Amino acid sequence: MRTEKEMFDLILGIAKADERVKAVLMVGSRANPNAPKDIYQDYDITYFVRDVSPFYNNLDWIEQNFGKPMIMQLPENMSHPLLAPEGDGHFIYLMIFEDGNRIDLSIEYTPYFDDGEPAIVLLDKDGFLPNIPIPTDKHWYIKPPTKELFSDCCNEFWWSLNNVGKGIARDELPYVMEMFNHYIRDMLNQMVDWYIGIKTNFSVSSGKMGKYYKRHLSSHLYDMYAKTYSDSDYDNLWAAVFTACELFRVIATSVAEHFSFTYNKDEEIGIMKYLNWVKVQQTSP
Repeated sequence: MRTEKEMFDLILGIAKADERVKAVLMVGSRANPNAPKDIYQDYDITYFVRDVSPFYNNLDWIEQNFGKPMIMQLPENMSHPLLAPEGDGHFIYLMIFEDGNRIDLSIEYTPYFDDGEPAIVLLDKDGFLPNIPIPTDKHWYIKPPTKELFSDCCNEFWWSLNNVGKGIARDELPYVMEMFNHYIRDMLNQMVDWYIGIKTNFSVSSGKMGKYYKRHLSSHLYDMYAKTYSDSDYDNLWAAVFTACELFRVIATSVAEHFSFTYNKDEEIGIMKYLNWVKVQQTSP
């Protein structure tokens, strides 16, 4: 596998040799000083150019400069409605090479906008880029909730569980899994984020899709969270659902207490009665 130095030499060597490339910026985990370092990190690179067209869907240019990718995705060429491109004139090459290195290369012509995401200037030939602060991950820090956000999160979590119960009873596994692992888990994860925020004085990121939860939760709570994932066996799925309910109750009441919010216990009681009723109907002869 090529080393980090070899990869940067490649990325910068191509940019330096091509007068059409005005600047090179790196974002993503390699620009984040607090992200764990390992061999799986992507190289999230932007080449800033005056004209995108020579680089647009130009696979010959990619292979001549970077080599032939083992697998790649070209988001701007996608036609599936769930994968619709942004269509703003830039072009992105997502590439994994034979040695396991991955480069996400964006070709951009628009001026860089600093939204606070960690970023490092690797090359700027003629002052194309503005001054960018030393990168931190503050952009991703968990933000405290308002009482309205807290209330909505609780209501959505408890209400949507009725669909999971009915789906199990009807043997509608795909629907159940989507409802539980998307709509309900989104609310569970939001509450976990706020709980972690309180414990860390809102000074950390929980990572994309909660990938750092294990860092910030107690072993007991993280074990509960892990048990909210289930296989397709309905007994195991019921167990995961009830574990999610217990975990949500524990952390939501803690968050409510910290912010002096009102936790609507009636929502929890009501849906738990309903879920247990559905479970009895499902198992009755």
